[in-house]
Amino acid sequence: MLTRFLASLALAALSITTASAEDGHGDKVTIVFDRPLPNVPGKSMKGVLVEYEPGGSSPGHTHPDSAFIYATVLEGAIVSSVNGEPERTYKAGDNFYEEPGARHGVSKNASDTEPSSLLAVFVVDTAEKELTTPTTE
Repeated sequence: MLTRFLASLALAALSITTASAEDGHGDKVTIVFDRPLPNVPGKSMKGVLVEYEPGGSSPGHTHPDSAFIYATVLEGAIVSSVNGEPERTYKAGDNFYEEPGARHGVSKNASDTEPSSLLAVFVVDTAEKELTTPTTE
């Protein structure tokens, strides 16, 4: 049920996209939802759609220290490793989270022939504008 809700949110919110970036790694990142939380002053919920081409990936990165992230795989399969943990493959319908200050070392499409996508929902300080900072490692 939650997966269907998140998928619906991603598709419905595409009409209010506020930012999109493609960085040459075969990934496309689009903010599909951005709303201050009325009952939590200073915090917002931001939905980020990450789409991977076959064989695509995101470079290692961190998120703001204020960000708690819940992600669900919408299509295909995603390989992920956070804070040096072993790589894990998540399939459509699977979900995972990232604690504030986590280092996301691996995020990539598990397939070289099929696309994949995920929806990451951030609870983050409203003032945060940069949701991802590349790491140099």
